[in-house]
Amino acid sequence: MNKLMTYSALAVGLMAEGTFFVPICAQEKVVQTMTLTTLYDIADRQSQKVRVSEVALRAADEGVAAAKSALLPSVDLSLQGSYTGNAFMLSRGFSTNGMTDYIVPGVGTVPVANGKQDTPHWGNSFTAQVSQVVYAGGAIRSGIRMAELGKEMAKLDVEKNRQEVRFLLTGYYLDLCKIDNQMEVVRQNITLTQKEIEQMKARRVEGTVLQNDITRYEFQLQSLELTLTKLTDAFTVINHQLVTTLHLPEQTVIAPDKNELDTDINALSTIAAQEIWQQTAADNNLGIRQATVTMDLAEQKMKQVKAESLPSVAVVAENQLYGPYTQDLIPKDCNVNVWFIGIGVKFSLGSLWKNKHNIRKARIEHQQSQEALVLVHEGVENGVQASYTNLLTSYTEVKTQQKQVELANQNYSVVQNRYQNDLALLTDMVDASNMKLSAEMALVNARIGMLYNFYKLKYVTNTL
Repeated sequence: MNKLMTYSALAVGLMAEGTFFVPICAQEKVVQTMTLTTLYDIADRQSQKVRVSEVALRAADEGVAAAKSALLPSVDLSLQGSYTGNAFMLSRGFSTNGMTDYIVPGVGTVPVANGKQDTPHWGNSFTAQVSQVVYAGGAIRSGIRMAELGKEMAKLDVEKNRQEVRFLLTGYYLDLCKIDNQMEVVRQNITLTQKEIEQMKARRVEGTVLQNDITRYEFQLQSLELTLTKLTDAFTVINHQLVTTLHLPEQTVIAPDKNELDTDINALSTIAAQEIWQQTAADNNLGIRQATVTMDLAEQKMKQVKAESLPSVAVVAENQLYGPYTQDLIPKDCNVNVWFIGIGVKFSLGSLWKNKHNIRKARIEHQQSQEALVLVHEGVENGVQASYTNLLTSYTEVKTQQKQVELANQNYSVVQNRYQNDLALLTDMVDASNMKLSAEMALVNARIGMLYNFYKLKYVTNTL
């Protein structure tokens, strides 16, 4: 639900959006109640970090298409025009005098005078060549597979960036909710303190309460109002960070959906076994999946390096049309068309002793990637165990804080009743009030802390 509110530039206080309290600002604010799912959807569309990785994914997709094009035949066309100068014939002794015997097949020996020979000047050449690689030692297939693995890595980068942005937003979101709940607690205590002050003033008229007692409670009221102001400012800062991350209008105020958070907290009454979370992490953790892809890339690189030591075979067809014909002693002013088809084999003999170090290096890098995968598994396992343990601890802390709030409220009621019957000192009343406030604030922090540990566990398993 959206609401448009206008506040005075000098106003200081809070505005209620259902049960949610929004700090008053000096300009128009658009309050939007959002769930975490809504924030995630907005971030997927508008987060700059996600956009960058999506562009990289498109580039990787084109890389796969480029690698597959190596399977297609190559067609080369060449067209040129030229000017050919006159030929100049010399004897074997480099003399321009005398005659040179020119043997014409089927005719015999024909003497030709040395010196300048008239030659057709304007020449043309057109060549068309088609080649198809039929064997390259597996280099083409491994190149395609490497491009596909690069695309898979790019996809994982997109998802990893999404998870990181979502976890960042979750932290901001839970901070907003925690501050809002703290503000609610402080407001309730302000109302309660104001009520106590009014009762004291009435008893002051009757002469049963000293002015000093009222002053102490008014001091406590000022302290509560200062706390409320600090919380309001902290809310403004975090809301700005959240809005900036989502690229939303600056005047947007995000109100957490408390119903969703309460549902999540209630759902934590039953926590899945750690083994289930460990298996979920093994199946979904992006670090593990990226390390697996890196290992596959190293394997394909090793195959590609080995292919450099193998011959390559290609089928070649070529057609040449050129003129004039200058391959004979007497040039002929004509066009000649020649074509051929055959099989070409290429093998670098030097690769037998030059490439062995590259092959060894590729094998070691493959082994390194295998060790890195094991290391990532260990890190994820430790991360899940730590997050799961913290979640159990925070669950116990919430139960403890709930009991402390119950006891603090009971103590406050008893002390308040005794104070009203002149059976307790004002200091006892102030202590009971502070204990009540401290217990309620601790419960708020414990509930949000439990949610944070739950979402952190989801982040470690990459299931946010």
